[in-house]
Amino acid sequence: MKKLNVDTWNRKQHFEFFNTFKDPFFAVAAPMDVTKAYEFSKASGNSFFAIYLHDCMKAINEIEAFKYRIENKNEVVIHDNIHASATIMRPDKTFGFSFIEYDANFELFKQNIEAEKDRIFNSTDLFPPKNTEDCVFCSALPWTHFTGHKEPFHGKQESVPRIAFSKMIAKNDKKIMTVSVSVNHALMDGYHVGQFTEKFQEYLLKH
Repeated sequence: MKKLNVDTWNRKQHFEFFNTFKDPFFAVAAPMDVTKAYEFSKASGNSFFAIYLHDCMKAINEIEAFKYRIENKNEVVIHDNIHASATIMRPDKTFGFSFIEYDANFELFKQNIEAEKDRIFNSTDLFPPKNTEDCVFCSALPWTHFTGHKEPFHGKQESVPRIAFSKMIAKNDKKIMTVSVSVNHALMDGYHVGQFTEKFQEYLLKH
């Protein structure tokens, strides 16, 4: 982790402006073609969730703006790697927050998912033992296909991006899943969200 020099940042004025907002987050919901990723999950016996979450995290970790976090109100740090804090549902329909360590190797990432799933299934804890901000908050809503999505915010200064995944539907011989992206405008703009959706879609189509 290192500190970003805000004074020499070409977005200094943007950061200072949006950093005064009570709610500086903006959100975009984009349809993603997950046909190949889903077919690969069936052919390989791997979890569809694990496959698309790994594709998502690969894209996240290739865009520097998604690694920015605000500290001490006016400072910006750049994390080396961003991990996934995904909600995982228990059999009793409650959920726990996970902290899934990112690894570019899918098999290792899948092992990290399973370890967190096992921990959550065997506890009633809401929060994981590791609960730091070098992550993105992820929620899967496989029960409904949405075209818009609103994330909750607790009111204090926040800078962790939120990602939500909708139910997959069939459309024109393709399988479509909406991804909602909520980010702090003090740290990034629509351009960076566009970079993410393009990279995410690229990885989904590579299977």
